[in-house]
Amino acid sequence: MNAPAIDIRGLGKSFGRSVVLDGLDLTVPRGEIFALLGANGAGKTTTISILTTLQRPDRGTAAVAGFDVTTNPDAVRQRIALTGQSAAVDDMLTGTENLVMLGRLSGLSPRRARARACELLDRFALTDAATRGVRTYSGGMRRRLDLALSFVVVPDVLFLDEPTTGVDPRSRRDLWEVIRSLSDAGTTVFLTTQYLEEADQLADRVAVLDAGVIVATGTPTELKALVGTDTVVLTDADGAVVREIPTDGSVTGLRAAIDELGVDDVPGAEVTLRRPTLDDVFLSLTGAPGEASAPAFDTAEEFA
Repeated sequence: MNAPAIDIRGLGKSFGRSVVLDGLDLTVPRGEIFALLGANGAGKTTTISILTTLQRPDRGTAAVAGFDVTTNPDAVRQRIALTGQSAAVDDMLTGTENLVMLGRLSGLSPRRARARACELLDRFALTDAATRGVRTYSGGMRRRLDLALSFVVVPDVLFLDEPTTGVDPRSRRDLWEVIRSLSDAGTTVFLTTQYLEEADQLADRVAVLDAGVIVATGTPTELKALVGTDTVVLTDADGAVVREIPTDGSVTGLRAAIDELGVDDVPGAEVTLRRPTLDDVFLSLTGAPGEASAPAFDTAEEFA
């Protein structure tokens, strides 16, 4: 089947008088890591809820792995996995027991379920904690176990709804490596995030969602090109910005900008080159700053 992993046309969803999604059009090829970027309330979680058959759209169509989410939800569910904003693990069980239990519920034999649990504990760097109760796991370990549970039966498409919310920066980067490895193995990854660094580091392509509308789509590099050129920044001895001058990034342009800055007139001057970031993109497109990498411990969207 050559259908894209995800194909959305004119998707709309409202709750009462509140329009959450307003005519989304989106295509995600197979094998891609795709990031849906937006602030709280932008509609990210609602989009994932529709794509994973947890909610029905009011209008438009959505197909996942070649199957319509409304007319053939069972076929969609057989081909996807979802990791939500909170780790869906049983604290009273060990890591192994969580995986074996889900394996048995998924139709694996006792022997195959245990073998699969061992494979996943090794793949997600949890072997040393396999026999420990999950209640003793750190936040990063719990998220890795949650991802492992999604792969008891390997999905065609993995949905990650803000997968690193509430996780410390080191564990966040560890999870990025795990997500990359899953994509390298052939799984399409669709993730929502409000961490701009996360989208920049992980995604092959990014869509910016603002008030239920996609306002831009492209690779991180393409989106950054939307907001202009590099900037040469002059700071004083205290680190305060004295002057900024846009440049085209060429050697000639850099030299001209440095000459124009008047470096010799500023004691302890330091010159740096600032390139556009996804934060600049987000601010330009939505009028609001994004969250680059700061830990967030209370970011769950309320149904949207």
